[in-house]
Amino acid sequence: MNDTIMPFVAIALGSIFLGTFGLGLKHLAPLRWEAWWLIYSIVGMLLFPWLWAALAVPHLLTIIARSADTGAVFWGALFGFLWGIGGITFGMSVESLGMALTYGIVMGLSTAVGSLIPLMRQGGFSSSAAAPLVVAAVVVLLGGVAVISFAGVRRERRAAAEAPANKKQLHRGLVIVIVSGVMSSLLAVGFDFAAPMTGTARSLGIETAQISLARWAVVCSGAFLMNAAYCLTLLVRNGSWATFAAPGSGKAYLWATATGAFWFTSFGISGSGMQMMGRLGVSIGWSMLLGLALITSTLWSVATGEWKNASGPFRIMLAGLVIVILAICILGYSRSLAS
Repeated sequence: MNDTIMPFVAIALGSIFLGTFGLGLKHLAPLRWEAWWLIYSIVGMLLFPWLWAALAVPHLLTIIARSADTGAVFWGALFGFLWGIGGITFGMSVESLGMALTYGIVMGLSTAVGSLIPLMRQGGFSSSAAAPLVVAAVVVLLGGVAVISFAGVRRERRAAAEAPANKKQLHRGLVIVIVSGVMSSLLAVGFDFAAPMTGTARSLGIETAQISLARWAVVCSGAFLMNAAYCLTLLVRNGSWATFAAPGSGKAYLWATATGAFWFTSFGISGSGMQMMGRLGVSIGWSMLLGLALITSTLWSVATGEWKNASGPFRIMLAGLVIVILAICILGYSRSLAS
């Protein structure tokens, strides 16, 4: 029973953290974006992953060293590095478009790419009874995300009509958020490429779902390099080092730290669920994680007033959530076939 339920519990819990972490992006002031994002990156992509992995995974460094020959470390870190582009543009998108629209588009594109690439990498995936259902669920999920995104665009267009200056920002923001959605999927791809680390751990007699933390530590290290390099470039170019000592910046530091902790906690918890699901765990788990996170983020966007005075788009958004929930149910059933 635990093997059946626990993966879903882990992914559902992780989705709450993933759907919530974006709230911190509304609390940057008085720090400049690059200063705030650097703090967030240090906490979420470097300190938290490595400390958690060191505490939970026996012989962590040995596992990583012995996995280097398999390519797991290189490819995991490389895709994490490339994901950094998605992470950076995600932060920009939330700031300019709000949580609802950003999460809707990013989750949709990231779900499609991040689920289907690991699925296609599985040998004989087309003969698996679960594979067609996973693909169908991803398509349904994309439909739900499209409906939610449409609702978000309707809401933003209404705001742009009231303030024409916002129209140009909307178009620019949509381009950035599409880039973010595609590149954000590479986090799942990197995690999938780091899978040989599990075999290395087992060869050392380590049998635990927490080995997923070792995989995340490698992937997030690559992500940190990209994010830190971009932030440092902006700090030098804009001469914004002084913003770290800006009066009243204590709350911004706390928000950046909490955001980083929430971001990695989502993957630290859900990663163990994906590993427990077996060979289709990344495809099924990634789709469920993003779908549930989209529901969480949408609820937060309602609570923070993003849908105020937009009853029509709000009803469309609710219809999209129903479709997302249907897709998650299909994914849950596909897990039983994969077992």
